[in-house]
Amino acid sequence: MQKVVDIIEDKILDRYPNVLEILLQDKTTNKNIFWATDNYENLGNNYSFPAQITIDLITGRNGNIIMPRVLKDKLLQQSRVKNMAEVFTPSWVCNEQNNAIDNAWFQRENVFNKIVYGNDGSHFWKVNTNKINFPSNKNWIDYVCENRLEVSCGEAPYLTSRYDTTTGKFIPIKNRIGILDRKLRVISENTEHETEWLEATYLAYKSTYGYEWQGDSLLLARESLLYTFIECFLEKFGNEPNLNYIEEIAIIISWNLWQMDGLKGIIPDSCKTKELENENLFGDSITSATTCIGCKTKNIKKHNGIYCEIIDWNKEKNIPIQNEKKIRFIDLIQN
Repeated sequence: MQKVVDIIEDKILDRYPNVLEILLQDKTTNKNIFWATDNYENLGNNYSFPAQITIDLITGRNGNIIMPRVLKDKLLQQSRVKNMAEVFTPSWVCNEQNNAIDNAWFQRENVFNKIVYGNDGSHFWKVNTNKINFPSNKNWIDYVCENRLEVSCGEAPYLTSRYDTTTGKFIPIKNRIGILDRKLRVISENTEHETEWLEATYLAYKSTYGYEWQGDSLLLARESLLYTFIECFLEKFGNEPNLNYIEEIAIIISWNLWQMDGLKGIIPDSCKTKELENENLFGDSITSATTCIGCKTKNIKKHNGIYCEIIDWNKEKNIPIQNEKKIRFIDLIQN
């Protein structure tokens, strides 16, 4: 086991040209994701709350700016807990909660692993090494295509458990417990050829979602999902996937993990107070301020901010991105 130090933007930029640019994209605004935190403002205006995250700000001499939470200094961790309620979950807790979801889906317990309790009060899990069996009314493709969402995902420990976000310890592929990790295990158990593995893996990524407020955590989450794809391909076929496959996955990730204020369904801090200027009966100019109705009434569908868009992927066939159905996330929320 080792501290996680392998998520390095310079490495992505060097090995996979264009991929880092894709991972920084915000699909709703057609801009880059932005910092959405004051943690870096001491570095200059380009690191202020509303500034976009660009490649030059996080590579080269700035290559150590973004790092997993466990590697941030304690004061910064405490600040983010206080200001943004940023609390990261140990992998064993993620595992138990993901197990609960699978217990309901499979209608039985301990499908992927079994929780083990140590004498010292520790928690870990014993992996079921047998091929996963499916209920008579469901199959492995049904499981792969099941839509799953991690809310306020941070570095996305519920989606992929490459490392424990509280300790920084790397977790081998065979022991991973994330939602996407489980889907990829099932795919590898049920496919042999590269083409069918890739087709199923694209479906797995298209059905795995997450949103996050802070830009640095969102980028780390996106990078973790990218590395997970590369690592699982390498384990299955003995070599890294070609760049076209990696770019395709990066595009899906940039749509499915997006930057959002989860309480409002909008780009963070995009609601505004609008000033209207009118003349009174005497020809005098009068300025009045109109606040956001959604913010005022707590009505998620009445905000004047920028509502986030995602893709409702067509899982029946692979069609061009521009032809996929784009929807506002809040339109999935029932009153």
